Amino acid sequence: MPIGYGKTTVMFLCFCFLLALLAGCAEGVKPSSCVRCHKGIEHVSKSHGDCVSCHGGKSLEKGKEKAHQGMYGLSNPEFIGRWENGCAPCHRYQFERMKSNLMYTAAGMIRNTQLTWEGEDGSEYTTHGEKQFRPDGTEFSPKPVAQLDNLSGELYRKFCARCHVGAQTAGVYGASHGAGCAACHFPWNDEGVYVGNDKTMKGKGGHSASHAMTPLPDTQVCSRCHNRSGRIAFSYQGLYDGNNGLVPTSGGEAGPVMASGARNLTHISPDVHFAAGMECIDCHTSRDVMGDGFAYRNMYLQTEISCEDCHGGGAELPRYREITRENDEALRESKSYKQPVSSGMRMIQTAKGRSYSNVFYKDNTVWLQGKRSGKLHRSKVITGTPEHTIAGHGRLECYACHSRTSVQCYGCHTLYDKSKTGMDFIKGTETPGAFSENEDYRMLYPFPLALNQRGRISPVTPGCQTFVTVAEADGSLSKSEYVTRFKGKQQLRFAPFYSHNTGKKSLGCAECHGNPAFLGFGQHIIEGGNVTGTLICERSDSKPLDGFLTMKGGRINAYSAITRENSRPLSGAEVKRTLSVNLCLPCHDTARDPIYRKGINLRALDDTLHRRLLSAP
Repeated sequence: MPIGYGKTTVMFLCFCFLLALLAGCAEGVKPSSCVRCHKGIEHVSKSHGDCVSCHGGKSLEKGKEKAHQGMYGLSNPEFIGRWENGCAPCHRYQFERMKSNLMYTAAGMIRNTQLTWEGEDGSEYTTHGEKQFRPDGTEFSPKPVAQLDNLSGELYRKFCARCHVGAQTAGVYGASHGAGCAACHFPWNDEGVYVGNDKTMKGKGGHSASHAMTPLPDTQVCSRCHNRSGRIAFSYQGLYDGNNGLVPTSGGEAGPVMASGARNLTHISPDVHFAAGMECIDCHTSRDVMGDGFAYRNMYLQTEISCEDCHGGGAELPRYREITRENDEALRESKSYKQPVSSGMRMIQTAKGRSYSNVFYKDNTVWLQGKRSGKLHRSKVITGTPEHTIAGHGRLECYACHSRTSVQCYGCHTLYDKSKTGMDFIKGTETPGAFSENEDYRMLYPFPLALNQRGRISPVTPGCQTFVTVAEADGSLSKSEYVTRFKGKQQLRFAPFYSHNTGKKSLGCAECHGNPAFLGFGQHIIEGGNVTGTLICERSDSKPLDGFLTMKGGRINAYSAITRENSRPLSGAEVKRTLSVNLCLPCHDTARDPIYRKGINLRALDDTLHRRLLSAP
């Protein structure tokens, strides 16, 4: 104990020091010059201190120039390179996870683009090239994508990177957002302008709608990025943006909803979870969205949830674990929920064996709590039901049967014009070369099925089905409608896909077993032992765009690839086995029929009963 101080005095001094730390910074106890100019600005949250603790600067200086000295960012403390000083000092755990998150590194997007446009060159790339840790704990140093000096690198930097969360996007109606943590936790409006109470910032573009932080982002936050390519945020909400430049109509009128790129959206059936009032974050965990600290090659490896977690599988019930530790992750994460979870609750486990923070087992029922709404949703468990114990269906993903639609864009024609300049969103400057594209055809249903990365049967969609034209600076074409090489040969490509447009009612048995389009033949004509595709374009007159299989004389051939690891089209034997079920469906047309509890024996058609039925007039 210091000489001359009593025990009570020392405790009081320690208490005052602790209060100073909790205030955010020592300057926070004095009047701040920030609010003299920014009167009425919304306070970020109760847990955030003085302005300078997030933004930097000198809050005691008078005058804009002096007060703004040393700021990490005039509008966004999360801009590239400023993370360490902005959020990281207080949120180190989340920051270290975000550094390896695929939405920040874009490692999977860069790799898959390179793989399907140029072929891998033996190097690994991420957006900025920071050191990473693989799931086995080994450290590696990828290269920054700025060094990927080929067409796929240009495509990522000038096309894909605009939505990348490591950089702010402004001036795009309905799709503008902040960078880093702010991309999700400071929601923007459609116009991308500030509309809060700070008169000095009112109406200015390139800012979130309010200075108040949102701990739990809503579905519209996700929609600002996930509305292109697979369009999963649209499909989830029951929205569809039609076929490229062709304006979708409803009753002859343009779609009632406007999206980025001047797209009109029409309404389709929404996902069953959205219709029940669930938002994206009600299913997806923080580790899905922000990462878990490890670097993954593809999103399917980072994503830790599956349908079976809440609904069970054909033979296995959902798993759960009781909260027994005071530092349990579910307790910490649920603090911002309407109804935080508590010790002793039995939390449902994800496919990776971690606890959900809002899904629990109680009274022999699985319940999901809406993280923002607090609404309780009862999850139907399907384990042991006849429809989910059909022999031969063990490899089916749940969404192979329960997807209502799956967006498929066929015939993507991409022009790279070196006589023009385009914005490189990674380098932050315009450089020679600009991209433009158009497509031939888009459809929602039917959708083809193939084996995905997990060796399970799932929907697939073109990914990417690209015909590339390269115009040199002098106007000459070095490539014209060129089909890029994949796995050693020129071929179109499909990729496993989950559309996020789930329905309670599954596809009918006859749809998959009786329509070759679901097996990868596309729109077609059946003639004897031949299945001939009909959706062709002048650049692919012998290989239909909307499929990857042909049948000639009963022999099945694959002509397009499925791009992810271990993925492939159904084999000839698998296709024939699937189609042969049609022999049974006219009489045995429900999944509850006992014959589907075991493998179908087609030789039974030759017994006395079936010979009599088949020979009847």
